[in-house]
Amino acid sequence: MDLRTRTTLLCAVFAIAITVSILLRSRKRKVHFLLSAFAANMALWYLAQWLHWFFQAEIWFRLTAVFAVLLPQLALQLFAAISPRPAGQPSRLLRTASGLAVPMLVLALSPYQAKPLARGVIFVYVFGLVAAGLAELYLRARSSPSRAVKDRLNLLVVVGALALVFTVFDFLWYIGAEVPPVGAVLSVVFLFALAESMRRERLIDLYEMIGRLVVSTALAFCLAGIFYAFVTYVGFETMYLNAVLAAIAILVLFEPLRTKVEEKIHAIIFRQRHDLELAVRDAQQRLVHVLELDEMGEAIMTALGRSRRLTSVALYLMVPDGNEFALRRAIGEGAPARIEVATLRPILECLRKVPSVVIETLAREAAEARSREEPNAEADAIVTASRVLGRLQSGVVLGIKATGDEIVGLLILQDERVADAFSADEIALLEVLAPLVSVVIENSRTYARMKERDRLAALGQMAAGLAHEIKNPLGSIKGAAQLLLDGTDGPLPPTSRDFLDIIIEEVDRLDRVVGSALDYARPREGDPVPLDVNAVVRRTMQILGPAATTAVQIDFALEEELPRVRVDAEQLRQVLMNLVYNGLHAMGSRGTLTISTRRRRGAIVGWHGLDLGTDPASWVEISVKDTGQGISPKILNNLFVPFFSTKSKGTGLGLAISQRIVQAAGGSIEVTTQEGTGSTFTVVLPAVGSAQQQEPVPASESQARDAPAPEPRSATH
Repeated sequence: MDLRTRTTLLCAVFAIAITVSILLRSRKRKVHFLLSAFAANMALWYLAQWLHWFFQAEIWFRLTAVFAVLLPQLALQLFAAISPRPAGQPSRLLRTASGLAVPMLVLALSPYQAKPLARGVIFVYVFGLVAAGLAELYLRARSSPSRAVKDRLNLLVVVGALALVFTVFDFLWYIGAEVPPVGAVLSVVFLFALAESMRRERLIDLYEMIGRLVVSTALAFCLAGIFYAFVTYVGFETMYLNAVLAAIAILVLFEPLRTKVEEKIHAIIFRQRHDLELAVRDAQQRLVHVLELDEMGEAIMTALGRSRRLTSVALYLMVPDGNEFALRRAIGEGAPARIEVATLRPILECLRKVPSVVIETLAREAAEARSREEPNAEADAIVTASRVLGRLQSGVVLGIKATGDEIVGLLILQDERVADAFSADEIALLEVLAPLVSVVIENSRTYARMKERDRLAALGQMAAGLAHEIKNPLGSIKGAAQLLLDGTDGPLPPTSRDFLDIIIEEVDRLDRVVGSALDYARPREGDPVPLDVNAVVRRTMQILGPAATTAVQIDFALEEELPRVRVDAEQLRQVLMNLVYNGLHAMGSRGTLTISTRRRRGAIVGWHGLDLGTDPASWVEISVKDTGQGISPKILNNLFVPFFSTKSKGTGLGLAISQRIVQAAGGSIEVTTQEGTGSTFTVVLPAVGSAQQQEPVPASESQARDAPAPEPRSATH
């Protein structure tokens, strides 16, 4: 057999294989049956050519003409099914082709079929109609409002046009011209592209498949060139030696050669994917040197913003109370500032199992399942939950995980310009960012702990100096002022007495500042024992009772039968007093202060993202809520920084000391605030047993527990 005979036989086999693969698919539509008919007709056309050249029988020549006549009819029907026309707009080309079908079949079966004129007419009919069909497909692509449909049709038109041009030369044998069968292979490639476009819903995957084919072809030519060079320059006499040397060269050069070929072809053919890969690589390099969370967000947005593949990017991190995600950085508009964790529960549950969720794909799967009356509950729940993402609800959601499976952040990426914007490989590429962000968050926590440790060390040294250098002189100043105030040398003028009172008052204030600094730098360990939280709250409010007036309303919402917490009673009382006094100060002369307790289940995240290092089965909350003016974001960021205060006479150590006490007990202090409405400070402590568990209780606590809860009253500070 010559080259043409072997080529047509191989093309017929491939076309039959494609036909069978289409018919074996589980879900078939009209377009699939038309495609299988078109592939089968092409297979029979090539098979008839091979039989004609092999047996030199007239019947196979006539069948070749018959299958050639049927080819444009099936092609036009397939093109119409791939891109249907709007209702009420019949295709003039289809009507023309249908009118020509019967005359062409008669001509192919008539005795005049062997005449050059008849063959020329059939030749023009076949390739003219196929070219017209491709041109109509191209016009539909241009008028399509969907970029995905437009790109898909343009791809088919390009491959089909190449196949048609080369097949025209390949078909010249039918009118007596002898040329190499260069178009047969491209015709089968076009058929393969049609089949893949029907099988792959995602256009980008189709591009990726063709790209891999191009890469493999280019790599094969490079490797074949290596072997050809050995054969050419060494000679055929040492063929075995040539094969061994070529194999060694191929093994040595294969990996670097493949890498270079892929890079060049991706940079030329898949420019956008190449840009995305460079952007991700840039983000990786930037994140390696990042310790601060704000700097991390800036690095991600700067790197991804240079890619032309993304129109929207949003980085969310969980707030300290663990109830919502807050937007840290974003590209594009429409990203909500905060997202409640409860509303994202289906997405978060899915992200605990897989690294990413492609919402657009799940939405399509859910719609297909509903059309088959087989609802996909999980996909429906995720699609419903994605509505809270606003304009990001069709993007790719990456889960940022802390130690274990806890989701501490979300990275959402989207390209609104095209449907199914990211291929499977591109999604895997983007998934690399999530673990890097997790590492940066963990490093940021470690860095925060190191800064806290260094600050405490410096504060301890300063406190030791203060105790020696300040407290002793303060005592002398206060003693001297008190002696003068006693009037041992006679009565003092009223003005002098006022000044001495100011000196004593300021000395006492400085002494409290020094004492607070010592308490913060060198906190006492206390005597942590299992406590009844409600009893401590009641006792604390009894101690604060003398400060009550009729200006501020104090309400209680204490949940009964709470589990106990292990903490020093006096230290916990100190924390509660600080929070209550701060709430009273925030409200001024009027408002409502609510003190509540309740049980919470699940893990928590400490202030500023500090890992508390524990995950008990339940927690106990003590909340102090005021109706003041709220806290501004600038103040909120410095709320627990030592010596930061908004009070004219405050030391700035009350909340810092309270945080140290609570963290030492394994808990955290959470803050939620809204300017103009008020703030809530919540102390969260790990439970050590059930409320019914019998534990030894200090006498003071026992008395407080037996005392009745304070009635709602008014108080000021």
